[in-house]
Amino acid sequence: MNSLASSKPQSKAPSVHWEWFQKYKLYHIPFWIGYNYLWWVVAMGNPLTAANNILFTPLASKFIFYLVFQTLAVYFNLYYLIPKFLEKGHFATYMACLLVTIAVTASLIVPGYHMGAYMAGMTLEELYGKGNYDVIHMVVGGPLSSTIAVITLAMSIKLTKNWLQTQRRQQDLEKEKLETELNFLKYQFNPHFLFNSINSIFFLIHKNPDMASASLAKFSELLRHQLYECNDHEIPLSKEITYLENFIELEKLRQNDNLQVNFEFAKLGTEHLGIAPFVLMTFLENAFKHVSKHSNEANWIEIKLAVENEKLGFFIANSTSHDNGNDVVNYGGIGLKNVRRRLDLIYPGKYELDIIDKPGSFEVQFNVILEIVMLTPTAQIA
Repeated sequence: MNSLASSKPQSKAPSVHWEWFQKYKLYHIPFWIGYNYLWWVVAMGNPLTAANNILFTPLASKFIFYLVFQTLAVYFNLYYLIPKFLEKGHFATYMACLLVTIAVTASLIVPGYHMGAYMAGMTLEELYGKGNYDVIHMVVGGPLSSTIAVITLAMSIKLTKNWLQTQRRQQDLEKEKLETELNFLKYQFNPHFLFNSINSIFFLIHKNPDMASASLAKFSELLRHQLYECNDHEIPLSKEITYLENFIELEKLRQNDNLQVNFEFAKLGTEHLGIAPFVLMTFLENAFKHVSKHSNEANWIEIKLAVENEKLGFFIANSTSHDNGNDVVNYGGIGLKNVRRRLDLIYPGKYELDIIDKPGSFEVQFNVILEIVMLTPTAQIA
């Protein structure tokens, strides 16, 4: 059993080390050292004096406390508080947690002042000059404002970076959407598909008028969905499923009687969920295109679709002939690489795709976290 999801060459050691370096954000360390050093240069007015105090005097403990605890506060805010509360709309909870984080961080910096005085064998006034050195004044005097400044800076950098990435991904998505639509028009709704479906319905008119009427309605709905209802980035999942069912029924007319198609799905709780158009259709069209054509063996397509909360699980498998080769992974002329690229653009970090080519069968397991769709007035009327 070989997974065809990806076939990358073996990575060399330097590449592995760089991926590990990136994973744990170690390349941020020089930035935070430089940021704190810059503040010392501003406070002391001389870069050499600042470097000397940091490296060769007891003031190093003060520098380290600022560096360590403010950096921890920044990442706690960016990678825990923001995703858990702010991005989910819990603004009041986020602000309360952020204020507590700032206060705790500023308080933890204060012992750095005391440690520096202890290491120098001096009092706080002797080392730092005259002033009020009770806990409240020490927290408010420098650590608090400095912590607020560094968290604000980090949030600004992070939000700007996210905005640029979103804009870039949006542009790529628009381009990919146009290319995908053109590919589907070319490879899926080609004259071969259209004429065969029309011919099948034409012969049914004389043989079974009721079935011909129902098939024509499905064919009409199929074209309507393709031309008018799938122009948004997301469409209701229920419409996409109906589209799949119509496609399956029309394909059954074109296939021989030796093909068994089983579609398992319970239409419950999907009205509020949305999905990008043609994501599931990609795999379904591929299964019909490459299903085996045995005359003395069973030809089959197995489809299972399940929704739990916002997670969609889609499994599809089809029997294959021995002479299909690797053509089975070329989804309607689009190709496995571009399918993954489109999923990376639409659902970054939110999907899993496992593709397995077995002797005699081809399987796809696709899981994705969907979002609640906001229906437009036109979509609601439709």
